[in-house]
Amino acid sequence: MLLAPLLASGRLLLVRGKGLRVPVATLSSGARRARKQQGLVLGVFVGKKEEGPVQFTEAGDAFDKVVSGKLRELLAISGPPLKKGKTRIFHGLHQDFSSVVVVGLGKKAVGVNDQENWNEDKENIRAAVAAGCRQVQDLEVPCVEVDPCGDAQAAAEGAALGLYEYDELKQKKKPVVDVQLYGSDGAEAWRKGLIYAKGQNLARSLMEGPANHITPTRFAEIIEKKLKSVCSDATVHIRDKSWIEAKEMGSFLSVAKGSDEPPVFLELHYKGSCDASEPSVVFVGKGITFDSGGISIKPSANMDAMRADMGGAATICSAIVTAAELKLPINLIGLTPLCENMPSGKANKPGDVVKAMNGKTIQVDNTDAEGRLVLADALCYAHSFNPRAIVDAATLTGAMDIALGSAATGVFTNSHQLWNYLYEASILTGDRVWRMPLFEHYTKQMTDCQLADINNLGKYRSGGACTAAAFLKEFVTAPHWAHLDIAGVMGNKDEIPYLRKGMAGRPTRTLVEFVAQLSQDKQAFRK
Repeated sequence: MLLAPLLASGRLLLVRGKGLRVPVATLSSGARRARKQQGLVLGVFVGKKEEGPVQFTEAGDAFDKVVSGKLRELLAISGPPLKKGKTRIFHGLHQDFSSVVVVGLGKKAVGVNDQENWNEDKENIRAAVAAGCRQVQDLEVPCVEVDPCGDAQAAAEGAALGLYEYDELKQKKKPVVDVQLYGSDGAEAWRKGLIYAKGQNLARSLMEGPANHITPTRFAEIIEKKLKSVCSDATVHIRDKSWIEAKEMGSFLSVAKGSDEPPVFLELHYKGSCDASEPSVVFVGKGITFDSGGISIKPSANMDAMRADMGGAATICSAIVTAAELKLPINLIGLTPLCENMPSGKANKPGDVVKAMNGKTIQVDNTDAEGRLVLADALCYAHSFNPRAIVDAATLTGAMDIALGSAATGVFTNSHQLWNYLYEASILTGDRVWRMPLFEHYTKQMTDCQLADINNLGKYRSGGACTAAAFLKEFVTAPHWAHLDIAGVMGNKDEIPYLRKGMAGRPTRTLVEFVAQLSQDKQAFRK
């Protein structure tokens, strides 16, 4: 246990290392009454020399001057220089803050790491601030002020994402911590970061919610309420089975018919552009609120995680809600076919042939390859809006998890320009994307089909994520389309330090940043 006493004005100051429980410094009863239960998170950079003294941020340096250099002195005597992502807690430094957590930000001004494909400064800030805020939460301190660390948006994202945990159905919940910016520098960027994080946390809550709570109908109701709360002018259509049948979405209906839960086709319209006639970017999200696999049933182990098989719908809807709250000047449409994939006497059987909205017939050789079936009709419908671009997201294949793991979302696209926008957005958010092939090589494996125009299962076992994307391509004629396979990034164990274990809500922030950048370029994707 590290105890670093510093006698100053008759007051004993104590410091503790990460995870150590040390009593607050001895104070007079009057001082204890005056001291606020409020935390402060401050960042420090690695010194110019690896083992030399740390460098304070502007906010940290200013605070250290307020306490007459005591923070710098305590840091020097309390242990080795703080490494990236590590924390150290001090008590009794200032009457306005019961606890001050100093967090390591790593090297200063590293910028974009071309090997990692992200902005390292932003990622370091997110991870460090999240660690600091969790320390404050563990102390059950109700409020924390956060150093902007030179990037207030990244700091806000780290704080809000790092503190989130799904506990809606538990009696005992983690203490709620009110997160505020320390000082006034970067107030607008801070607000923006909180909104970005709020959007991802919305996706996390939808994905984490049990399937008996987040049914297709309930999902649609939640999104309608959220979108209307931030933009009363937004249009929400919750389409029922009769509408789906009228649109001849036979592929979608073939999946939905196996469940007693009625299907829903959720359609969102956000008109943020001053030109209402400006073509919309159309997002399409796979909305399987529970995936048992159907007749081709999955193994029981870890099947509970398939409550999050609507991750595509959760992320694209949350991105639209976030864009609306940010009032981005762009027109967006969200389309999500929502249903369950269940085994029953009415369910799809291996070898069945169904017809999609565009007239193509599909041989269903594996009922657990249902995501592409519901997306096929949604993609066909997306073309009716003369879209500026189409972006679909889906927890589509286990093969993508095998290929990339949780490091990045796999992107299949027919547009270099669209890829560049998604890639540049992901560098800023740290929620990375990686381009995958859409070769004719894979298409041939899907169209070589005995009974129908196309099979929902690849001819060979290998390249499963690629053959799934090739299947979707058969229902796309738009020149700017991207398919995001998010199966690998669906959950978080411990890979992303500023996300707790559970459903990740990725890549919501990348989608928001993508439309934010696109909103500033009115000529992009124009024919």
